[in-house]
Amino acid sequence: MTNSPLIGISVGARQVDQGAPFLLVRTTYTHAVESASGAPVMIPLQLTGDALRRVYERLDGIVISGGGDVAPARYGAIEVSPYTVNVDENRDDIEMQLVRWALADDKPLLAICRGHQVLNVMLGGTLYQDIQEEVPDALRHAAPSAAWFGRLKHDVEVESGSRLYAALGVDSPSVTVNSLHHQGINQVAADLTVSARAADGIVEGLEIPENRFTVGVQWHPEALVNEYPAMRHLFQSLVEAAGG
Repeated sequence: MTNSPLIGISVGARQVDQGAPFLLVRTTYTHAVESASGAPVMIPLQLTGDALRRVYERLDGIVISGGGDVAPARYGAIEVSPYTVNVDENRDDIEMQLVRWALADDKPLLAICRGHQVLNVMLGGTLYQDIQEEVPDALRHAAPSAAWFGRLKHDVEVESGSRLYAALGVDSPSVTVNSLHHQGINQVAADLTVSARAADGIVEGLEIPENRFTVGVQWHPEALVNEYPAMRHLFQSLVEAAGG
């Protein structure tokens, strides 16, 4: 592409000392976008109001990245599970605003892991606060530690006529994915269509089929672009939609 589409990536924040927190995003996200001929940029959590809107308007597409848990109050939970961790209300605010704007403008959006959950919650859906506690006979979805990132895997079944199926560029609906999440989709928002599930029924893919590109996945495709062509193709599909 002559002009690479500008793809914004939402980032988390982490307090590692007594100073100001660090902005945090795995380099796998920027690598995945760049390998798909997109130009990745980070969207700082500190941006609000007009500043956030100005950055948003310059973007051709958006990736809502993985991270901590969405605040349970966002989806109407009365009690907070002891398993709900790393809630960042400011990040919830910013990412939900980005999703809201992207949907209103039909701007290409790829929502990953936490982002997949943010998309569902923003549109009125709910979450399991902990899959292992709430879903009988569930597969193991949460890796034992971040050191296992990308190593815990299982298969998902992708709907053959879905936008996700086309974006992955696969010939079979069975796709191997990684897994690094302990929460998951409970009630699916009315505006979303389920495009993939794990064998235990957990929703692994969501989309709005009539949009240019609005796709959510529960796994981390950005960590698999060097291993599986389908994951690289997913990012290429996002970048192509953003460039159109």
